[in-house]
Amino acid sequence: MANPFLPLNTYIADGEPHVFGNRVYLFGSHDKAGGDTYCMRNYEFWSAPVKDLETWSCKGVSYRADQDLLYGEKLKYMYAPDVVQGNDGRFYLYYSKDDTSVIGVAVCDTPAGKYEFYGEVSYPDGKVVGDSGGEYFMFDPAVLIDDGRVWLYSGSSQRSTTTKIKRNMAGCTVMEL
Repeated sequence: MANPFLPLNTYIADGEPHVFGNRVYLFGSHDKAGGDTYCMRNYEFWSAPVKDLETWSCKGVSYRADQDLLYGEKLKYMYAPDVVQGNDGRFYLYYSKDDTSVIGVAVCDTPAGKYEFYGEVSYPDGKVVGDSGGEYFMFDPAVLIDDGRVWLYSGSSQRSTTTKIKRNMAGCTVMEL
C-alpha cells in the first residue's frame, strides 16, 4: 500500500495535524527508510490548503536536531513534536529529547519553520522539568491553549521502572505552562 499523500520516501510518525490560517499542517517525527531506529532525522513539516488536501508541500527542514543545546551530549533523536500558536502569535514547537524525559521548545514566526531553539520546559524557579530522577518520565508532548492558559500533556500508557530510563511511567501527565 502506498502512502496516500506524502512521497514514498517520507515517513512522518507520531503525526499531529493542526489548522493554522487556511492550511493544514502535519507535524511529526521524521523516520529514515532502512534506519536502525526511529526518529533519525531532523523535522520536516508538510502542509496543504484546507480546501485542497491533495496538494501537500514541504519547505525542507523546519528544525535541526543540532540546534538543540544538548545535541551530541544527550540528544541524538527528537520524538513526537507538537506545535501550538502561542498567546503572542508565535509558533512553539515542543518535542521529546531522546530518552531524557526533557521536553525541548523551539519558536518561529510561521508554522512551517525555520524554528530556533528556545529552551526546555522549566519550573518557575528555572529547574528543567523531567531532569530529576524522582519525576515521572515525560515524552510525546501535546500542547493545548484553553482560554489563554497553556497546558502541556505528556506521558505513556505503562508503568515501568525496568526500562533503560529507570523512571516511573504512569499514563498521562499534565501541567500548566
